[in-house]
Parts: sequence; C-alpha cells; structure tokens
Amino acid sequence: MAAKAKTIVVGITGASGAAYARKVLELLEADAGVGRVHMVISEAGQRLIAMELGIVAQDLKRLPEMLVPGAKKIDLLPNKDIGASIASGTYPVDGMVVVPCTTGALASIATGMSDDLIARAADVCLKERRRLILCVRETPLSRVHLENMLRAEAAGAMIMPAVPAFYFGPKTIDDLVTQFACRVLEHLGLPQTEEYRWMGVPKKEQG
Repeated sequence: MAAKAKTIVVGITGASGAAYARKVLELLEADAGVGRVHMVISEAGQRLIAMELGIVAQDLKRLPEMLVPGAKKIDLLPNKDIGASIASGTYPVDGMVVVPCTTGALASIATGMSDDLIARAADVCLKERRRLILCVRETPLSRVHLENMLRAEAAGAMIMPAVPAFYFGPKTIDDLVTQFACRVLEHLGLPQTEEYRWMGVPKKEQG
C-alpha cells in the first residue's frame, strides 16, 4: 500500500533568512511524499520576504505562487485566523517547521502563548506529539533565548538554528540554502536526494 501523502505546516516569521523559507517551500512542493502545505506568515515575515527576496504581494493569496511559481500544493492561511484548521489537534498534520523563526516566535511557542496562528499551530504539534522544527535565527543569543530553546525542546520541539554548512564545498549561496533546507525536510520524515551526505574523509586525504 502506498504511503499517505504528508500534510506539512510552514510558518514564516521576521528573522533574516527568507531564502531558507522559499527553498523549504520549493522542496515541499516538488516532493511526491507531500500532499498539502499550509503556509502561515507573520506581518514581519511579509516585510522580510519583501526586503530579502523583493517579493511584494498586494493580494496575499498570491504569495505562495510568487514564492514558488506553479505551486499547487501550497495554500496560505492568515496568521490572525486562530480558528483555522491547523489550530485544532483534530486536523491531521504530519509536521511543522517555522523557518526562519524569530526569538519572539520562539518565546511564544515555548511559553504556550498561542497568540497567533503560527504559535497556536506549533502548540498543537507539541500537544499532539507531532514533529515541530524551529529554525531559530538570532546572534548572539541571550540567556532568555537559550532558556526558551530549552523549554521548547523539552516540550518536544527540535531546535534547528538556521546555520549554513561549509564542509561539503558549496559553490553558491543557493548550495548553502539547499543543503540546510534538505536537512529540514529530512527531519520532517522526507528524505532528499539533493542533500549532501558525509561519507567520511577520503583515504587519499588521510595521508
């Protein structure tokens, strides 16, 4: 029997890293294992998309296709709509990622504030024991940030800072972004063929 296509929630907040959000959405759209993607973006996230990607949607409903041309699986839910489907544990969701995740969103999730749809959907993932990945983007980190990360992790979230890797010899910024996005999808239970996998140091380099 074929595996059921996954439903994934993507939250986008106002921390720097809009390229990560777009790449995650692109990979989810292209993944045959994904049937539906619910995208929720904060007001600061909208400003981030405009500033870093130059994308401004006069009609927010058009934003998914502006981010991922030809998108069929991605639908936008208003961040103020705390009555949306994903705000209830009875709605079947397989996982959620907040990318990038501000320390403000982290705090709201870690303390169970549920003051907007992103935070409420994340809270639902925690209480229903579903995958929740928080791609926190901030530096340096204060004790408040670190303690909130510990709270969220203790509640079941995965803290996955938006940190690029260099060991695989990236040639472009897109290489860096793609590798990180592939790692995110892997942790959502969606293996990625584009991900570089470390196989150890080649013998000729070991001397």
